[in-house]
Amino acid sequence: MALEQQIMAEMKDAMKAKDEATLRGLRAIKAEIIKAKTEPGANGEIDEATEQKFLQKMMKQRRDSLDIFEKQGRADLAAKEKEEMAVIEKFLPKQLGEAEIKAAVEKIIAETGASSAADMGKVMGVASKQLAGQADGKTISAIVKELLAK
Repeated sequence: MALEQQIMAEMKDAMKAKDEATLRGLRAIKAEIIKAKTEPGANGEIDEATEQKFLQKMMKQRRDSLDIFEKQGRADLAAKEKEEMAVIEKFLPKQLGEAEIKAAVEKIIAETGASSAADMGKVMGVASKQLAGQADGKTISAIVKELLAK
């Protein structure tokens, strides 16, 4: 089932259940789908890679907002961000743990023959493609930096 149909079906269920938090998250995803479909060159269609990309972007935006709200002591707004993150997370692939990311990055370093921090760009390029949608870019970057510093 395509993401759009899945979102619409879940929106109906959320409306029937009067679940405002879930409905808010689903509406945000639907808005992104519509935006992606109307961009130049999209021809009213979006592929799974584009869907994953904008879902990742939405998660990052909410994570950043959550950090800001928590620093400012705005528990009410932080709670809303957490609720929306939980909804968006359902449509993303399972996120890898730090140990799994480290193992994947070590393998990439061995394959590329990287040996110093100067090779970080080469490793990040491959790692970003291989781990797309499964890990946050900031986490990948930190692990690559750590492993290349040895």
